[in-house]
Amino acid sequence: MPPRRRTSPADGLAAVQDWRRDPEGAPRHTVATAVRYTLEELAARAPGRSTEVRVPPHGAVQCLSGLTHRRGTPPNVVETDAATWLRLATGALTWDDAWESGTLRVSGTRADLTAYLPLVTDPEGSAPCATASSS
Repeated sequence: MPPRRRTSPADGLAAVQDWRRDPEGAPRHTVATAVRYTLEELAARAPGRSTEVRVPPHGAVQCLSGLTHRRGTPPNVVETDAATWLRLATGALTWDDAWESGTLRVSGTRADLTAYLPLVTDPEGSAPCATASSS
């Protein structure tokens, strides 16, 4: 069962669009909505509980199938700031570049999200089709 969304996709995509127009000047509530939406999108596309993705103070989700994490610190953790997360989620930054810059903290063998990013790709904020084939 996919996780319940707390952010409507319409509001989330609008927040991502607003953030893209002015990443440095976007209001805090816009950034928070964009982060929460993209985290929820990740959890919907990669369901599971083996990896926790944290973007403090805005949100965290568990995702990726595998060993289920139930209590305490999970064995696989991805943590970053909001700006880095949104840049990763929109394709403005690659996983490797974020890692090399030191803004991405990753631990565990299942903490590589490269296969699931970006989550929102076109300039209008539309999410890529989850069933699209890579031809």
